[in-house]
Amino acid sequence: MTKLEQIEKTVSELSPEEFERFSAWFEALQAERWDRDLAEDAGSGALDEIAEFALAEFRSNRTRPL
Repeated sequence: MTKLEQIEKTVSELSPEEFERFSAWFEALQAERWDRDLAEDAGSGALDEIAEFALAEFRSNRTRPL
């Protein structure tokens, strides 16, 4: 059994209360990783071209309110 299969089995056997706690923890972990990856991409300049395009569209009034 792989590590992932072991995790899946363990998670499927959690009580409802334990599953809620696990879900909250996992969601926080995903958010933390997302934030870290986004900060790294922004810091490395990987998003500069996309940001410039969006700003150019905004300045040219080719955007709409959300």
